[in-house]
Amino acid sequence: MGFQYEKILVKARENSTLSNLTWDHLTKGENVNEIGLNKSELDTPVLWVDLDKLERNIEVLGAYFREAGVSWRPHTKGVKVPAIAHKAMVEGALGVTCAKLGEAEIMAAAGITDILIANQVVGPRKYLRLVNLCRRVDVKIAVDSDATLADLGQAAVEKRVEVGILIELNNGMNRAGVSPGAQAVDLARKVHETPGLRLCGVMAWEGHACVEEEVDWKKVEITRAVGEMVDTAQRIRRAGLPCDIVSGGGSGTYKTTPHLEGVTEIQAGGAIFNDASYSSWGVSTDPALFVRVTVTSRPTPERMITDAGWKSLPVWINQPIPIGVKGVKQVSASAEHGTVIFESPNTDIQVGDTIDFMVGYTDATLFLHDHLYGIREDVVEVVWPIQARGKLR
Repeated sequence: MGFQYEKILVKARENSTLSNLTWDHLTKGENVNEIGLNKSELDTPVLWVDLDKLERNIEVLGAYFREAGVSWRPHTKGVKVPAIAHKAMVEGALGVTCAKLGEAEIMAAAGITDILIANQVVGPRKYLRLVNLCRRVDVKIAVDSDATLADLGQAAVEKRVEVGILIELNNGMNRAGVSPGAQAVDLARKVHETPGLRLCGVMAWEGHACVEEEVDWKKVEITRAVGEMVDTAQRIRRAGLPCDIVSGGGSGTYKTTPHLEGVTEIQAGGAIFNDASYSSWGVSTDPALFVRVTVTSRPTPERMITDAGWKSLPVWINQPIPIGVKGVKQVSASAEHGTVIFESPNTDIQVGDTIDFMVGYTDATLFLHDHLYGIREDVVEVVWPIQARGKLR
C-alpha cells in the first residue's frame, strides 16, 4: 500500500494546531538534500528504517487488532515520529500513547487528537501545560493516588476543560499503580467526584511477564495480571462509576492480551519497528530499524571497532545484531566506540567497510538520534526529524 504520504498529510493537517502544516513538518527537516541518496552514501553512524518492512508491520498490526476486536493505541515512547504515528492511524489506530507530557505536545501539534499519557503528571507547571493541551485535543492521563486530584482538577476548572483519567493499577509490574480491587474503586470514586476530571477507565502494564521465556507460564501470568485489571473495571462499574476504557498490553504481550475478555485497547508500539529485544519477547513482525556503522579499526583478527558507541547504538537490554556478519561472540560499546569480538579470526571485514546493525532495543535508540532515514530498496525516500526526542518533561 505504500506510506500514503498524501493521505497522512491530509489527516494531520485537519487536526494540527499548525495552520501551515506541510509534509516538511512531518518529514524532511533540514536534511532534504539527502533524499535520493543511496544508503551507501550516508555518513555514519546513521539510524534508518526499512520502509517496506515498516509499512507492512503497521498494516499487519492494524489488521491483527481489528480482528481481535480491540482498539489500537500504539505507544510512541520508542517511535517518537509523528508521521509514523499517523501511518498507524491510517491503518486503524484510534490515537497514541505517550510516556511524557512533552511527547504528547509534539503529537498534538502534528495533528493527533486522541492521546493517552500513560504516566502520572505531577506539579503546577505540568498541570498548566496539561490543561492548555486539553483545550485543543482529547488527553487522558494515568493516576494512581489522590495526591494530585484537587490541584489538577482546579487547574482544569480554571481553563474550563476536563482532563480524562485512567486509574493505573499495579498488576505485577511493581512500578507505579494502585492495588487492584477496593483501593482502585475508592480512587475511581474520588476522581469521579473531582470537578474538572473525567473518569474514563483503568490501565495497567503486565510488562513483568513479557521477559518470561517459558511460553505457557507467560500466558498464564499475562492472563492473571490482565484478569485483575478487568475485574477491577467491573467493580468500578458495579459501584455506579464510568469505566469505558480498559487499556493494557504491549508489544511483549500482544499475542495474548488482546484476546482476553474485557480488554478494550492495546498500547503496543515497539512491534512497529521490532528489534533484538522485542524479538526475544516473542514479537513476530519484521525487524525494520537499523544503525549503519563504519569499521574504524581492526586491532586484531578477533576484534573489530566501529564508529557507533552507546551514544548512537546502545547495548542495553539486548545486544544489537550485525547483519550478515558471522561468528560474532560479543557486541559491546563505550561512548563513541563499538566493539565486536569474533569467535575466531575474521579478516573479511576491513577498515572503511560499513555494516548494518539491527538495534538492540528501539526505545533506547531513537531518542539518541536527530533524524530517522526512511530507506526503500537502498535509496533514501524520506528523512524524519525525531521530533519527540528529548521530551523528558
